[in-house]
Amino acid sequence: MGKTKVIELAAEQRAALEKGYRTGKSHCFRTRCQMILLKSEKRTSVEIAAVLGCCEMVVNNWLVRYEKEGIKGLATRAGRGRPPILSQQNPQHLQKVADEIKKHPSSVKTVVARLEEDLDLLMHPETLKRFLKKTSIASAAPARGSSRGKWLRKEKRKKSS
Repeated sequence: MGKTKVIELAAEQRAALEKGYRTGKSHCFRTRCQMILLKSEKRTSVEIAAVLGCCEMVVNNWLVRYEKEGIKGLATRAGRGRPPILSQQNPQHLQKVADEIKKHPSSVKTVVARLEEDLDLLMHPETLKRFLKKTSIASAAPARGSSRGKWLRKEKRKKSS
């Protein structure tokens, strides 16, 4: 059996980890804080992995990252997950979507078909709706009892107010 690595925490480090464990935004971050706190209690990585339901290598990897970067290293880094089909940072996407909404304000399927042709992308109508909701180019007013919506242009809302 290998030597148990013990991490010594200062009072402020322990307080920050306990606060992160209690009030952290994500479950992953709280679990990582708990890993470090348990490791400071001279527990082995195998014991911690059994308590938290993960592999001992995961515990060791987060311990190394905590030692290098501190509590900020326990947060999930940006860039994880699937990249978006339509990007808010891409001006071509923004312009094409706005143009197609102006041409076809009442047909989601027509707008999606045109965007798929122009941008060489495959997307579901719900993808376009989520994109529009995030960017506030236009919004869908849901019909009663259905998931379909009626498209309202931003200009119409401004004129009526």
